[in-house]
Amino acid sequence: MKIAHFSDPHLGAPTDDWTALFDKRWVGLFNYKFRRSYQHDPKYLEKAVQYILDNDFDAVVCTGDLTNTGQPNEFATVKKILQRLVDSDIPVIYTPGNHDCYVKRRHCVEAVRDMVSFFTRNDYTLDDLPVVRHIKGIDFIIFNNSRPTNLIFSGAWVTKKDSDRIEEICSQEKKFPRILVNHYPIIEDQPILRMRHRLYCQGRIEKLLKSRSIDLSICGHRHFYYTKCDDTGRGELCTGSVTKNALMSEIEFKDDKFTLKKIYLEN
Repeated sequence: MKIAHFSDPHLGAPTDDWTALFDKRWVGLFNYKFRRSYQHDPKYLEKAVQYILDNDFDAVVCTGDLTNTGQPNEFATVKKILQRLVDSDIPVIYTPGNHDCYVKRRHCVEAVRDMVSFFTRNDYTLDDLPVVRHIKGIDFIIFNNSRPTNLIFSGAWVTKKDSDRIEEICSQEKKFPRILVNHYPIIEDQPILRMRHRLYCQGRIEKLLKSRSIDLSICGHRHFYYTKCDDTGRGELCTGSVTKNALMSEIEFKDDKFTLKKIYLEN
């Protein structure tokens, strides 16, 4: 079983909506114009798609932040790049990031809903999450914590409903390894320093991860690559930003072991 994982492309675009001046999007647009546009190169998302198509992957996982401010025109740009993946026969798993669920404007909310349906080929909707999908000997638990927040907060909370559902899933007989798919890291080593950016109320899920009821958590949100895994590859993998680092991950499960590999897209 071989899985491609990428995250946090942060593709941005100028707004074509004057209402962006009156909500959180103006912060994101300012940030993009003066910082992110120089840090994130869309060509690396294109290279990631090409690499996935050129190699023999059994599944593709994207852990969110496809866009910068969750606007329909940004999603339209991303769709053009991802269309070849959608047209392939490789199963796709996608959960949104906080930048995909940036504001409560109806057309932005509908845009991210449409993106989930588009990218997963209508396999599940945003409202279906959390869901379980079985692909070639792996159970993927897919859930979403990303919701609009205030101007300075980019963190999130796990709802009691989602914690209950994931505990229910993990209480069942474990016949296959379980991979948790979520935008935010579950394991948080710097809760004070990361007060504005972290995931809250994740303790029950973290216990499932540490007890190996969940074998591997894969996420994004933090823009650098890191792993917190044991010698069997069980633990947590953050693959960082594909467009900032020219980097994606390859995860192979074989002989009861996860092998994690960095894929550099510079060449």
